[in-house]
Amino acid sequence: MRGGVLVHVPFRIGGGNVEKSDMKTIAIMTAALFAAAPALAQQTGHQGMDHQGMNHAGMMQPSAANPYGPDMMKMHERMMAAKGADAGETWIRQMIEHHRGAITMSQTALRSTRNEIRREAQKTIDSQNREIATLNAMLRKMGKNPQ
Repeated sequence: MRGGVLVHVPFRIGGGNVEKSDMKTIAIMTAALFAAAPALAQQTGHQGMDHQGMNHAGMMQPSAANPYGPDMMKMHERMMAAKGADAGETWIRQMIEHHRGAITMSQTALRSTRNEIRREAQKTIDSQNREIATLNAMLRKMGKNPQ
């Protein structure tokens, strides 16, 4: 609408003009969607939840099939704490913590797996250490302290 007057904008769907009845259907469906949006948003179940007050540690208890929960929690905490003077430095510092988390998880895998998985875990450790060295070199080049 422009100044209280409905503006007609012609467009095509499937190679043909949209008929007035099609426009009416589109308008009704659009109105229904906007009317339902607040109710749909409330149904997500996450609005109003106190995520900081939740005990995420209980959800991450290690088991024989998944011993990585504590490693992942530490990695996420360290990533969130890593900050820089700008977006680039913050990204580098958070990626370093991400790679360190991958190393820790791979070390856990080395202790609890065999054969091919152990080889892949060791390859992951080696590659992540190289990535950390590259990222720390970038920090030094920027005149920042490595981590």
